[in-house]
Amino acid sequence: MFLSVFDVFKIGVGPSSSHTMGPMTAANRFLDLILSDQWPRPAGAHVAALKASLHGSLAYTGIGHGTGNAVIIGLMGEAPDSIDPDRMEGIIADVERTGRVTPPGHPAYIFQPKDDLVYDKKTPLSGHANGMRLSALDKDGRVLLTQIYYSIGGGFVVTDTELLALQKQKKQASDHKVPYPFASAKEMLAMAASSGQTIAQMKRANEEVVRSREDLDAGLDRIWDAMLSCIDRGLRQEGQLPGGLKVRRRAKSIHDQLQEEWRSNRLNPVLANDWLSVYAMAVNEENAAGGRVVTSPTNGAAGVVPATIRYYLHFHPDADQQGIRDYLLTAAAIGGIIKHNASISGAEVGCQGEVGSASAMAAAGLAAVMGGTPEQIENAAEIALEHHLGMTCDPVAGLVQVPCIERNALGAVKAVTAASLALKGDGVHFVPLDACIETMRQTGNDMNEKYKETSLGGLAVNVVEC
Repeated sequence: MFLSVFDVFKIGVGPSSSHTMGPMTAANRFLDLILSDQWPRPAGAHVAALKASLHGSLAYTGIGHGTGNAVIIGLMGEAPDSIDPDRMEGIIADVERTGRVTPPGHPAYIFQPKDDLVYDKKTPLSGHANGMRLSALDKDGRVLLTQIYYSIGGGFVVTDTELLALQKQKKQASDHKVPYPFASAKEMLAMAASSGQTIAQMKRANEEVVRSREDLDAGLDRIWDAMLSCIDRGLRQEGQLPGGLKVRRRAKSIHDQLQEEWRSNRLNPVLANDWLSVYAMAVNEENAAGGRVVTSPTNGAAGVVPATIRYYLHFHPDADQQGIRDYLLTAAAIGGIIKHNASISGAEVGCQGEVGSASAMAAAGLAAVMGGTPEQIENAAEIALEHHLGMTCDPVAGLVQVPCIERNALGAVKAVTAASLALKGDGVHFVPLDACIETMRQTGNDMNEKYKETSLGGLAVNVVEC
């Protein structure tokens, strides 16, 4: 099993990897399909109009997550990793005004969002909770092409047939032959023991099958630069977040207080936790505002990993750029195992799959750069994930604001605590990481749908929207 570090960590935009980035990517794929010869195009037929319908969690929380806007932007040919967040409102306004989408390389297609973009809460699609159907029609309204896509978490998108193949074959999209093809934590530890390599070294060797060392390092540095920029921007911004809940940004105010305490040398027994929390909140406030973020492994959990890396740089005297690379490689190894054997999708298993996975990845990365053995790293990931088991995904008003922003702060705190506990042991522990991942999968399957990113239960129905 090989899932690249650049699949786990993808640069994109908020507020959601599954509900924003995924639908945008699906729309891009549909545009490519229209131009291809991979469908039975009737002789003389020409696509004149497009339609989209959102299903399941995409329908229930799509407005709050900006899913409809993501579809519009994707049908304009814009991609999550390159779109300028500041241009998005203007693009949407143009489409609403003209009733047309004009992707590069295509003719203009009729697409009137008010009529052609449907939030269908009555018709779930069978493959996954995050389903969408895209259709192409001729000038007389006859359907020429329809494709179902599923946004399966972390920005990953598959068609209905691709999803069936993945479920049947239990494999990732990549068939690269790599030297350390671990698909479980048990296999990872066995390969580390037999090879004498660290988890980061094994992950690096796998990545270098498909790219040079220089390209790998440059890519890892780009990921961290994007994460750091997101933190820094989040620490500068003030005001209310969009969406109608009137939630105010707090990261800048908290950061200003921490800087004042730092300068005055006042004793603060929870200082490390405060810094962790403010870094995580800065990222997730940016995500909630639709800013540039990195899936880690999702947008809803995007603050945990950057916060712990910034914590590492802030408090660890030996922290350096190579340490950041090793952190990201180790975290990606753990994230790949979780995604392969369970899920990172809140709509599939609840927030245990998002913040829980992020916390496990962060704990592993931090343990690695602080000198942990593979066994201690696996232990750190297990501790962090275990103490997120059963966590629901119940965003108020379908927005990634309450409880999502603070939840990332607590996920980062748990990650550091888990790494610290693991490093104080010898790696021998009672619950294997694989057992914890399987428990998360089973718990997610048993969890009521109203607690899986539908905003039909939990805080979403017990907090007054105002």
